[in-house]
Amino acid sequence: MQKVERRELLDLVTYDREREAIRDAAMRAKALRRIHVGPLTFLFENRETTRYQVLEMLRAERLFRDEEIAHELDTYNELLGGPGELGCSLLIEIADPAERDRKLRAWLKLVEHLYVKTAGGAKVRARFDPRQVGEDRLSSVQYLKFDVKGAAPVAVGSDLPGLAAETILSPEQHEALARDLTS
Repeated sequence: MQKVERRELLDLVTYDREREAIRDAAMRAKALRRIHVGPLTFLFENRETTRYQVLEMLRAERLFRDEEIAHELDTYNELLGGPGELGCSLLIEIADPAERDRKLRAWLKLVEHLYVKTAGGAKVRARFDPRQVGEDRLSSVQYLKFDVKGAAPVAVGSDLPGLAAETILSPEQHEALARDLTS
């Protein structure tokens, strides 16, 4: 997937004027790429969702210097997969703070048990940033990559004991990820 480039970003005044339409389009794109697996939400990123996130950061932080913009682009482009890969933000959504803390400690090996499933039934394991996994606790947000070799998955899941679950992608979700892999 191609990275978002500087030339695709709008200045703050233009973005404020066009923000509602850009936000609506990004939310539609996110809805197709959001897959729930129990308390886990996999949000597959694409150029549109990433561009929106960069624009929102520039707006919120009132960033306009070239080096600040380059930093945001580098940071958010890192969420996108490379050739043949899908990039994903994983959100561990447990509302109760005590329960969340307990689960984040118990699920320390979770990222090693996350996968997408191909049409042939093979599980492609997540590649993750080990800096997001502490000595005794997992972060509730993880950034993952799945090297699907250009083939859109048909399911997403976890085979962690105690959190084994799988969600079959809808045809629309599968198609959206297939498009992302060719862009």
